[in-house]
Amino acid sequence: MFTAFLINDPSGDPGMYLELKYRRGACLFDLGDLRNLPPRQIRKLRYVFVSHTHMDHFIGFDHLLRICLGRDQHISLFGPRGFLANVESKFGAYTWNLVRNYTNDFELAATEVHEDHRVTRYYHCMNGFAPENEEVREVRDAKLVEEDFFSVRTAFLDHNIPCLAFSLEEKTSLNIKSNILRDMGLPAGAWLTRLKEQIINGEPADAPVRIWWKNEDGGVEEKFMPLGLLQKTAVKITPGQKVSYITDAVWNDANIEKMVGLARGSELLFIEAPFLDEDADTAAKKHHLTARQAGTLASLAGARRLHIFHYSPKYKGMEDALLAEALTAFKS
Repeated sequence: MFTAFLINDPSGDPGMYLELKYRRGACLFDLGDLRNLPPRQIRKLRYVFVSHTHMDHFIGFDHLLRICLGRDQHISLFGPRGFLANVESKFGAYTWNLVRNYTNDFELAATEVHEDHRVTRYYHCMNGFAPENEEVREVRDAKLVEEDFFSVRTAFLDHNIPCLAFSLEEKTSLNIKSNILRDMGLPAGAWLTRLKEQIINGEPADAPVRIWWKNEDGGVEEKFMPLGLLQKTAVKITPGQKVSYITDAVWNDANIEKMVGLARGSELLFIEAPFLDEDADTAAKKHHLTARQAGTLASLAGARRLHIFHYSPKYKGMEDALLAEALTAFKS
């Protein structure tokens, strides 16, 4: 299960924050203006996926950097062709002579994504964010991240430049039956994350699960129960859910095929809808979608829910018309 939301209103800079429940860490899709995102949520970030580096999708990099400086944090970033040069230009705009005074060494790993290969460089705060340890890897699939609980895939779209779309998919959704926990006299808490890991990893039914909690005096108490019993009684296992994020793409056959393929079966699809369909010619010239096209793509992909964003400023006060057009196409 996940929590996913736009960090700005649909007329603001693009950006979608996603946090998997019961897991430490979060993902951010695009780096528009981040001022509406509380620092505590920025500090949870483990992955940042950038569609392209137009200003409204990348201006938040500096804010991210400022919030995370001096923190013991590692963030992996992904972006399209030219991404490493963009990241290093950001670093190069500042003077880093005092960073050795920090106790913690904030680290970034930036990956430039190409169709057939990826280039990763590492940047450490205490080294003034100088690029280190370049890795070049040939690739045969679209998968960017493979974790125990989820994976992230990408698709290359045409925005008159390469633009990345993304989908995050849970491998299996493990839902805790809170009423059963109460009946068993067991507390909720961080131990449930370890329980899920044991299930995902296929540990045997007799494997012990450590259940721990803090008592009223602040001390830690614990007990152990067999994995099989907890899995059978207190956990509901369902297929994982999928979230997709698509922005800045022209309506053409190649893009349609890629967008529908990436988003197919999404529980939730975030997709741009800058223009009404009456302005489809303008949308095409600017390499963007219309609201009707966004809704049509969501319908073709079989998405269950649709969130549109990235409205053109020309529709200020007309946002309901964009939403209505997209939903009409989505439900038809």
